[in-house]
This record gives sequence, structure tokens and C-alpha cells, in this order.
Amino acid sequence: MRQASQRWIGLACCFLLPYTLAAQEPRKVEFNRDIRPILSNNCFVCHGPDNNLRKAKLRLDDEKDAHAKVLVAGKPMESELFARLITTEADKKMPPAKAMKQITKQEIELIKTWIEQGAKYEGHWSLIAPKKHELPAVKNAGWVKNDIDRFVLARLEKEGLQPAPEADPRTLIRRLSFDLIGLPPTPEEVDEFVMEYAGAKRGAAYEKVVNRLLKSKHFGERMAVHWLDIVRYADTAGYHSDNNRDVWLYRDWVIDAFNQNKPFADFARDQIAGDLLPNATNDQKIASGHNRLLQTTEEGGSQAKEYTAKYAADRVRNFSTAWLGMTLGCTECHDHKYDPFTTKEFYKLAAFFADIQEVAVGRQGQTPIMTSTQQAQVKKLDDDITQIQKEIAALPKEKVKDAQQKLAAVQKQKAAVQKAVPTTLISTSGPPRIMRLLKRGNWLDDSGELVMPDVPAVLPTMKIEKDKKRPTRVDLANWLVAPENPLTARIFVNRLWMLSFGSGIVKTADDFGALGAWPTHPELLDWLTLDFQASGGDTKRAIKQIVMSAAYRQSSKGTPELRQRDPYNQLLARQGRYRIDAEFVRDNALAISGLLVAKVGGPSVKPYQPAGYWRYMNFPVREWANDKGESQYRRGLYTHWQRTFLQPSLLAFDASTREECTVERPRSNTPQQALVLLNDPTYVEASRVFAEKIIKTTGKTPDRIQTAFRLALQRQASIDEVQIVNRLYDKHRKHYEANPKDAASLLSVGYAQAAKDIQPEELAAWTSVARTILNLHETITRN
Repeated sequence: MRQASQRWIGLACCFLLPYTLAAQEPRKVEFNRDIRPILSNNCFVCHGPDNNLRKAKLRLDDEKDAHAKVLVAGKPMESELFARLITTEADKKMPPAKAMKQITKQEIELIKTWIEQGAKYEGHWSLIAPKKHELPAVKNAGWVKNDIDRFVLARLEKEGLQPAPEADPRTLIRRLSFDLIGLPPTPEEVDEFVMEYAGAKRGAAYEKVVNRLLKSKHFGERMAVHWLDIVRYADTAGYHSDNNRDVWLYRDWVIDAFNQNKPFADFARDQIAGDLLPNATNDQKIASGHNRLLQTTEEGGSQAKEYTAKYAADRVRNFSTAWLGMTLGCTECHDHKYDPFTTKEFYKLAAFFADIQEVAVGRQGQTPIMTSTQQAQVKKLDDDITQIQKEIAALPKEKVKDAQQKLAAVQKQKAAVQKAVPTTLISTSGPPRIMRLLKRGNWLDDSGELVMPDVPAVLPTMKIEKDKKRPTRVDLANWLVAPENPLTARIFVNRLWMLSFGSGIVKTADDFGALGAWPTHPELLDWLTLDFQASGGDTKRAIKQIVMSAAYRQSSKGTPELRQRDPYNQLLARQGRYRIDAEFVRDNALAISGLLVAKVGGPSVKPYQPAGYWRYMNFPVREWANDKGESQYRRGLYTHWQRTFLQPSLLAFDASTREECTVERPRSNTPQQALVLLNDPTYVEASRVFAEKIIKTTGKTPDRIQTAFRLALQRQASIDEVQIVNRLYDKHRKHYEANPKDAASLLSVGYAQAAKDIQPEELAAWTSVARTILNLHETITRN
């Protein structure tokens, strides 16, 4: 293939005229950054890792094969690859027209330069162990607050940019509060911080807030929202019936793990293999429920063999994305078209989970797990029972009856405690099922070869004991968190960065493969990874380093020039500005109004949901009964998560149905969201209680408006805003004075009783004002 015809060379020379007039000294082209994305997007489908669909027996992902057949280092004119890119002959042009792909002239120029520079390949960046980099030298050293800033500032200075100014203190504390606990700061917290930040020790004031939030019991709740998306936690089984199941103990374990700052290795090991650890505790057994969070079917006509295969595939998809940041789903049927993973390796990973005992079709068995309080209660009652029984044995017959009644009462107490013991799904190990490679993913085909548990060959070898016949999930977990594994810690710190800036250093937080994005700051990502590993997987420390940086503290305001040059803020010359997650939108409204119940943990709850929403959820037909009392006002995290009919206000704000792993939620901006904030009973009721708080704070309308802004937005209203809101209040006050039934209807929404000591038309008008403020874009935005 390497010998091109004279006609081809002539065509190439003509085609290359514009390229030869390019810059005299082209920049250094890097394969991973510049060339791999071009080849991945345009060539690897036919000339990549997938052996079954490979064309012309050519692998462009393999350096040896490519150099042997289509590349001549330093000589693009003699390279068949380059000739195929620039030819005008349709039958020879690559990519072919039927592929519906087109490589741009700029990309062709990059490939030409790359070949001129030697056509050197690199292993895929994420599969190479992170390297220790020297801290970059920077000109504006005064801006730097920690080592993170050196990497960010060095890139900005290279691009000829300056970082944005530091955000004002009210913005900073609001940002920190949403990022670290998912709740707004109270006015008192804002005032204290603003006062201390204005003094000489502003750095200490900032760190004080960071430390307080990291110690908050709500930190674990905030982090759990993200993690539960990744592991597809839900309160229902999914599929056809989508019946309820109890797994909230796992959700509470996640909250507690983050609050206790569980070392990352233990966090991973407990979830993947907690049930297999020596003398496994109840907490470790609960954590092993991670392996049982997938969808399962209860449909009577289902084939057990089919769903056993589905469950195995689901676990590999989730494991690879959640823990490796790779998309292995396609390898269920064929070798990966872009990354070096094979179908055989897919089923080898599935074999690690083949020991988990479960029902293929039908309700999954629940395991009762006593809380520490219940264990203590039962122990005390057992001791009481033993003591009473001894007393009975020593009593004369005429006194036995009273003692037996006492014994019966204690036994009844014990039965009541045992009845209240919650149940959950845990992993239980048994003889592993036989695992075969299913050709094209066909569960009916038993001809595939038998496979044993193992990890992909492109990743570090798993270390197991010599005399061990079969690796277990414990070995898999240990391999996952081993320092030599290039992926796990790297993807985790990237996600922590995403939670702090709105986008990861690698934008595709769920895909570190060939189709994923190149890291915007690769040296910084390596530094964060190695630092996280050196700290023993200290999550709170990693987050603190990020939020203490000057990069994090920047204003989110950008100049028109900057927004045009870097619209997605990849250079980090400013902070991100984006809507908060669905659960936090609700939490924010409840917190502002004062309705929020801050209790942590416990069974899932059912806040307001439109009647009839479940009408089409069949087998069996069910009704959603809105909870009353404190359960109605719990955080959104605790909402009953129905996979096929997710609570609609959460769905409107892009919450995941959790049928599959979701690492990053989309952020849409739709009319439905405004309608939810305006009409959903949660927000109408919150607005009314918010209005009562505004009215009772002060008597004058302008002062009340300032109170409303202070409570909802942590800032003062401008003169124009006061005037606008004043006109809104006057308009609605007149309407409700003329239409008392409308006022009564508005004030009747929700279970919380409306204040009797406020005139209905007055309360209704301020409720309208509060509804408007809760509907502001700024109210639900973290900036």
C-alpha cells in the first residue's frame, strides 16, 4: 500500500500548495492532544481495536501496524494515510463518503505536521500513570493562593489572559454553601462572614467557612446526590412493574461515609466487596448493596437466563463507568471500536460478580439489618428477659403469674423492636455462576468460551495470592484502588473538580476513553491525582484544596471578549455560573421559607405530587399518597425515587431516573421549570410561609422587599428592583382585595396552616411577591 502512483504524487503536490504556505515553524504536535481525537472520530470505527469490523486489515490505533502500512515518519508525501486524506478520487478518498464523516483542512494540516515531526504515537493519556510535574513558574505570583493556582495561572499567562477578579464575599459564601452542602447560607452566616472578610484576616475568615461547611452533617447529603446518580440508586426495581424495594440504608451509608470522610480505598472496597471482608460489619454489608442497585424484573413471563445475562452486563457497564471512567457497554456484543477493550474482557469483568446470589425473575430477598440503637435495645431486653426468667424459676407458684405477665410485656417490647428493624439489599456470596462469552451478546448462544475473572489487559495486572484459584470481588476492589491503577483516583478527583466549577478538567467526566475530551489542564489533573493518593484518599482535603484556591474564588463574570474566546470556560479565567441540581432547587425554597426539616437519613418520603401522575403505572395500579408532617419537608435527596415515573418536579430540573449510571446531569432551561416554581404545591406553600416571614420581620414595604432579597439571594435589592417589586405588590394587593376567593384559594395550598393574624389579601399579595422571587433565575443559580 505504501507505493503511491505518480498520478497520486502529482495530485498531492497540487493539493498541498496552500499547506506549504503555512507558518514556517509549526507548533509541536502531540498525538494524544491533537491527532488521536481526529483518528478516533473519523477512522477507528473501521481501522481501530474492533477485530470483527476492521477494514483492509489496518489498525490506525496501533503504531507498529500504522507505520508498517500507511505512515513514513518525517515524509507525509510518501505516507499512504496522507495521500488518502487529500486525494480527490472518490473511490480512494478517506474517510469514504458513505461514512458521513469529513476531516477538515485544519485537521489534515495537523496530520501532515505530525508526520513531518516523526508520526510518534503515545499511549492513551488516561491509561498512562499520572506523572509528578514541577510546579509551573508564573509572573503574577501574588495571585496564587495554593499550588492549584500555579497550573491554572500558567495556562492563562500562556494564552495572554488574566484571571477574573475575586468574587464579592456574599457571592463567595453562597457559592461555598451550595457547593459543599447544597443549601443557601442563612442571613446571619452571611453577615458574619462579610464582616470578618472585610477585616485584616480575610483568609482566615474564608477558611473558617470552608471548615464549618465540610464538618456539616449536610455535606454528606450534598455529595450523596452525585454518588447516587453514579450507582443508579432508586427505591424501586425498574422494568415492567417497577415495584418498591427497601435500599435506603445504602443511601444513608453513603451520606455517613462522606460525612465521616471515609478513606477512598475503604469507600470503594466496602461497596464492591464489603460482604466478603473478614468479620464484615453491618455497615460493610449495607455498603455491598452497591452491587444490587441495578434494575431487576418481576414479570412472570420473563426468561431467567435472559435476565441473568442482563444483570451481568448491567454490572459491568456501571462498574466501568463509575470506577474506571470508561464506556465498556458496547463490548458486550463486540470489541470496542475506539478503546483497547475486548468482548472477552467484558465477560471476564462480569465473572467477578457471578458469585452474587439473587433471583433472576421475581422479588429480590431483603435482609434485616439492625441499627446500633436497635441492637442495644434488643440486648437490654434480652438481659431483662433472662433476669425475669431466673426470677420465675425461683418464685413460689402463687407469685409466678405476675412475673409471667411482666415477662410477656418485655417479650412484646422485643418483638416490636424486631418488627421495626429495616431491611435492605446486600450482596451475599455463593458458588459463582458459570460465565461464558456471549457472542454478539446473545444469551441464547451457549457456544462461547468459558471465562474466569480478570481485568482488561491494557490496565495494570491484578495482584492475587499465588495459591488462589479464582480472584474475588475483594481482589477487584484492591486492584481498583491500587496506586498503579491510572484511572480510579484520576476520575474521582476530576468529578470533585466538576462539582466545584461546573465542568471537569476532563469535560467528559463519564468517558476517559478515546472519544472523551482531552484534559484542559493535564498536569493539574496529574497533580490532583497524586496528591489525593498521597493523602490516603482524603476526599474532604481534596475538596478543601480546590475551594481554597484563587481559581475557585474568581468572579463568574466574564468580559465579552473572554466569553467569545472561551465560551465554555475551559481556560478557567473565571468561575462557572449554572443552575443548582433539582434536589437543591427544592431544598433552597424550603430553606428560604423556613419549612425545611434538617433531619438526616431515614426511609424515603413522598412530597407533593400531582394526582393521577401514576395513572399509567400498571401491575399493580398504585396511588402516590403525599406525606404529612415533617416527612413532607425533608430534603429532595430523600424523595421516593420511582424509576419509571420519577417525581415530576425533580424530572423537570433534569434529575436522573437512575436506570443507568449518570455521572453528569444535563442542565436544561425550559418553560416547564418556571411553571414548576410557580405552581407546584411545594413552591406555592413555601412562598406563602416565606411571605409570612417577610411580613413579620418589618412593617414598611421597601424594608420587606429588602428582607425578601436578603433571605432568598443573600444581597440587597437595587433601587430599580425595589420599585419593580413594589409595583408588583400593589397590583396583586388590589387584585386580592377585589377577589377574596382568589386569595383564599392561594392561601389554602399546602398542609402548613396560613397565619391567622395577617389579613388574607395582604398575605396573598406578599405570597405573589415571594413566588416571583423564588422563580428568579438568580435564586436557583450558583454563581
